[in-house]
This record gives sequence, structure tokens and C-alpha cells, in this order.
Amino acid sequence: MSAAALNTHLFWITSRAAGSLALILASLSVGLGLLMAGKLLKGRTPDLRVLHEALALGTIAALVVHAGALLFDGFIGMSVVDVTVPFASGYHRFWTSVGIIGGWAIVVLGLSFYVRDRIGRNRWKLLHRFTALGWLLGAGHSLGEGTDAGQWWFLASMAIVFLPALALLVGRWTLRRPSTPQRALRPL
Repeated sequence: MSAAALNTHLFWITSRAAGSLALILASLSVGLGLLMAGKLLKGRTPDLRVLHEALALGTIAALVVHAGALLFDGFIGMSVVDVTVPFASGYHRFWTSVGIIGGWAIVVLGLSFYVRDRIGRNRWKLLHRFTALGWLLGAGHSLGEGTDAGQWWFLASMAIVFLPALALLVGRWTLRRPSTPQRALRPL
């Protein structure tokens, strides 16, 4: 690639790379969070919280770079409103909006960790579970709109980090705790 072509596409390439990095980091963070919440890593949770937090903050930083780089890309010509407000952009409106909603969910729910004492730990735990929805929306955005979404190498690299976290999430949703026995119905 020539220097002129690189300068022309630098912000687009930066955005693509940051978006892919955000999905990788979010997948690792969600997967680790599910492992800790599912008690699959007994006794290791305090050690892993720091890693989970670092992955979450890395995801947020990558999302900021992903959206911010688009502001400087001369070809796509997006504004601050286009990259922050769902359904405002005319560029792939649906998939862009899916990404914006997912991005905001990850940012707001991820940063809610720092105000959990103010909002109450139980309320925070309930809200924090929706971070996985933001992650799923981000995956949908990358597959629906991503420039590399149809490439085998992109699909393979994303599957490596996405599928294990997805399996943990599906397991969390489908496996139920043993319930107390129901009383038999009495005949009328």
C-alpha cells in the first residue's frame, strides 16, 4: 500500500482495527465475567476482577477510538451526532445504530461499576448483566456492517474469542438452579 493510499485510508483502517479490538476485548471480558459469576473459578475471583476490569476499560477505550477515528475519515464524512446517536446517520443506518446502542450499553454499564455503591450493589449486579446484550449488539454490528465481516480470517479470529463467551452466556441463560420441589396439585 502506498503512502498516499495509507494517508487517505488511515482513519478508516484505524476505526476497523479499533472496532475489531473492541469486540475481542469485550468477548474476553464477558467470558471472564461469566466464568467468575458462574463460580467456575472458585477462589480465584478476587485475582481475576482486576483483569476483568482492565479488559472492560480496554474495550471502552477501543470503542472511543473506533467511533472517534470515523470523525476524521474524509470518505465516510460522519459527524459527532452520526457516531453517537442511533438512527441519525444515513450510513448503513440499521447496523450503525445497532453498533451505537451496543457501544453505549457497554460504556454506561461498564462504567457503572464505579458508582455501584451509590446505586446499590444489588441494582448494579442486575444492570451489569445487560452488558452482555451490548456485547451481542456489537457482534451483530461487526457482522452486519463490518468491512471484513465476510472474510474467513475475520470470522475465524472472532469465533476464537466470541464462541466460548457465547457458550458461557447460553449456559447461564439455560441452566437453572435446582428448584424446590413443587407441591402436588390438589384435586378440586
